[in-house]
Amino acid sequence: MTLSDSIHSAYKGLTTSKGRSLLTILGIVIGIMSIMIVMSLGAGAQKLILDQVDSLGSKIIFVSDSRQAGGPPQPTDSLDDRDLTELRKKTNVPNARLVLASAFNSQRITYGSEVFDGAVQGITSEWERAFSLTPAFGDFISDDDVRGAAKVAVIGHTVRNELFPGEDPIGQIIKVKNASFRVIGVLPEKGALALFGYDQSVFLPISTFQNTILNKKYYGNFLIEVDDEMNINGTVEDIKRTLRFTHNIQPEEDDDFEVRPQADLADRLSTITTGFSLFLIAVAAISLVVGGVGIMNIMLVSVSERTREIGLRKAVGATNKDILMQFLIEAIMLTGVGGIIGILFGGGVAYTLAILIRKFAGLAWSFEFPVMGMVIGLIVAVSIGLVFGIYPARKAAQKSPTEALRYE
Repeated sequence: MTLSDSIHSAYKGLTTSKGRSLLTILGIVIGIMSIMIVMSLGAGAQKLILDQVDSLGSKIIFVSDSRQAGGPPQPTDSLDDRDLTELRKKTNVPNARLVLASAFNSQRITYGSEVFDGAVQGITSEWERAFSLTPAFGDFISDDDVRGAAKVAVIGHTVRNELFPGEDPIGQIIKVKNASFRVIGVLPEKGALALFGYDQSVFLPISTFQNTILNKKYYGNFLIEVDDEMNINGTVEDIKRTLRFTHNIQPEEDDDFEVRPQADLADRLSTITTGFSLFLIAVAAISLVVGGVGIMNIMLVSVSERTREIGLRKAVGATNKDILMQFLIEAIMLTGVGGIIGILFGGGVAYTLAILIRKFAGLAWSFEFPVMGMVIGLIVAVSIGLVFGIYPARKAAQKSPTEALRYE
């Protein structure tokens, strides 16, 4: 019997019980669809994060407290005014074009009866130029505001909509941690930029933030812009040497701060998102194993129901190899069709989710079709059909034609 004859026989065998065949491949469809969705969303998240990091520019170096172990740059007792002053000296860090200081805290922001839970960031006036934070109306934080620890605030687009619906916020008083601040500016809608959710943030002069929100003179992190990419590695060493001196760290002691060039941060975030995606894929793959077991069970039932058919085929000359090939092809066809349907459905669902995320979350989320996921999905689906179809196929091939013809 030729391969085409085996495929034809397998097709006829599957189409005689369409309902059962469809239910059999459902587990494979769900598994492959899950893998496609996870890989697509993982790729979209990775691209969004890396694009945000890249928006800072390739000349940025991040300095933070090494004890934070990830997460938002919360102010601790590691980075202070002396560090900032020394880092801004050309004699210490000659290739630093700009040194920015910031501090961050999640707080409840209120105006009258309106409440919004958002981010409060202490910044300096240089942030306006560095990150294009020119207000849509009103003013930005000035050097005088920082020097005088003025109780003024610039609010993001979402904060404005939540606290001041239909009302001009300029000149109004908002409260953060029982302290009052006068709104002097409103930013245009910016979305998430450089890992900061500007639309959901309230910006205060860094000195004001330290006095009223933090109650201590420390910073969350420093962002240092280098004059040339060729000088990044040298600047990293200059920063480390300066901070080890200001922190009085002995040669045998470890740093209590962390210095990360933008490229290193991108690599780290890429590793994190990739690892998380692989974990989700592994979870989704469990349904493929369940689907494979289901296919084996259904194929065993099919072998039992078609015992007489197997006997007739053997009686007219079909060999054990022919019977084995037929049932193996049936299993592979089931999983192959399930894989294709799962890929199509998974791609469609991932595309729809990307649109919904862009629309309702306000993120610059792009749909990423996981070509590798499609290839892996098809290979895995066919492999499952092969692995879980071998036992039923062998059982069918080993049936005695005499006993099979007597089977009722």
